[in-house]
Amino acid sequence: MASTSKDNVQASTSGQGNPADDLEPGACPESVLNPSDSFEEFASEMSSSLQERNINLKSKSSTISEIQSEICDGNKDNTEITSTKSSDDLQSKDDQMSALASSCNLSNQNGEDSDNEKDDYLQSPELVNKEKHVFVLSSAGKPIYSRYGNEDRLAGLCGVIQALVSVVEDQNQDILRSIITKDCKAVFLVKGPLILVAVSKSNESETQLVLQLTYAFNQIVSVLTLTQLNRIFEQRRNYDLRRLLSGAERLIDNLFIFMEKDPAFLLGAVRCLPLPEKARENITNAITTTCHKIRDLVFAILIAGNQLITLVRMKKYTLHPSDIHLLFNLVRSSESFKTAESWTPICLPKFDATGFLHGHVSYISEDCQACLLLLTVQRDAFFPLSQAKHTIAEKLRRSNCLVAINDALNRNQELPTTNPLKHIGIPEIRHFMYKCKSTAQLFTSDPISLDRLQDYRIRHKEGGDVSEKKIEKLSDIDYVRNYRKFCSKIHCTSSPAKLIFRSNSDDTVLAWVTNGFELYVTFDALMEKDQAIKAVDRLLRWIKREEQRIFIMNAPTF
Repeated sequence: MASTSKDNVQASTSGQGNPADDLEPGACPESVLNPSDSFEEFASEMSSSLQERNINLKSKSSTISEIQSEICDGNKDNTEITSTKSSDDLQSKDDQMSALASSCNLSNQNGEDSDNEKDDYLQSPELVNKEKHVFVLSSAGKPIYSRYGNEDRLAGLCGVIQALVSVVEDQNQDILRSIITKDCKAVFLVKGPLILVAVSKSNESETQLVLQLTYAFNQIVSVLTLTQLNRIFEQRRNYDLRRLLSGAERLIDNLFIFMEKDPAFLLGAVRCLPLPEKARENITNAITTTCHKIRDLVFAILIAGNQLITLVRMKKYTLHPSDIHLLFNLVRSSESFKTAESWTPICLPKFDATGFLHGHVSYISEDCQACLLLLTVQRDAFFPLSQAKHTIAEKLRRSNCLVAINDALNRNQELPTTNPLKHIGIPEIRHFMYKCKSTAQLFTSDPISLDRLQDYRIRHKEGGDVSEKKIEKLSDIDYVRNYRKFCSKIHCTSSPAKLIFRSNSDDTVLAWVTNGFELYVTFDALMEKDQAIKAVDRLLRWIKREEQRIFIMNAPTF
């Protein structure tokens, strides 16, 4: 960021005097998502001992087995449901990853490079000129994944990382958590048999880097299951996990790109596609009326453009936002889903890290970019779920819901060319992010170009620079980066801030957290505090009026 002309930070322990505290837009009696606080989890992760982490990794019960037992108890005449943790499942996942790998060209080194060549490689531009690196290796020091470069040529570096972690473990019975230097920080995450490291020159906090490493670990677990991952390294400590993950590197690569662009990861929430209330109701009814008799169906999820349209679930069970993000990443990383119906095992680590759900995944129709995921505990349910998908698609077409979805997606694509906040009547606001904490749902505006702010600058030209600036459009990445430092202060476990107001020569940012919501707003650089608070109050009232359109306000079940 540019140097600050003034840096006013305020912390408030209450929101007394502001009617926005009573609004809590987006709140509803029951959430479609599990709204547990991700940052509290990561703070606990960072402070836990190695023994506590290993116990937590191995003591998780199987939700999938629980569902299977309930289904079998409810219908004794059904054929026995085979456990999803069988070797056949693991083999089918291995075959799927191998198929994905056929489109990837991975260069394998023969290991005969000299030490000098390896040292030269560490200084090569493809490694040096990067803002952030991520490395995943086994507890034995075997390379598994690198965000950049070739894992084989980084084997020596992985050996150094493993040695550092081992020394701390052996001498202090503790975990190496971070190494901070003047120019960068290295954050370590030890999860069972894996060591994950992020080396960053960005303004991300340690907690935010741990969040990203945890997502990378969960992405690996989603391919293998935690049960299989632990079993592999219990049997062979030096196992090269890249064979089972071949082809999944693309998922991890895309996940890191996704996390850079989408603030939903930063806030531990899920974006919903804004839709007319009646259209979302019709979509949900089409799914529930079609699927309510499919006893082993756990979740039916309709998504589009990395946004949730609706989620219908089996009673008692919810999904965590991080599992939804992994499903978003799976869909956006796999072009094959657009051309054919797919049947794939999917492990959702927060739901059940020990086994696979089986997913029927397909786009709803050729003329609509919405993707339907039907997740079941039954491994041979492809054909009934395929029939259900076609029935749902026909119902959506008859009720014009496909048109409503396309209109919503097209509107989002067109917003950057106009002022997306014009219809709200708050031209002072450049960009905002609002999270309803009780439902873990996120609503954000789209970035606008700086030339749209000229009218506001002219109206406030006294005492400020109103010279015409070069027209440029800030990207999602720019806004996410700008908000990071405020998120760090808001989510600080030791002394969290409640209200932050900061101005510099480029912009003014207000960050505010209450028991019901988190809000981050970017204004023009000339914005004054009292005017910003009034604009925020108008924004919250607008979100409240529009909550039925921009949030999912109920939690439908089969």
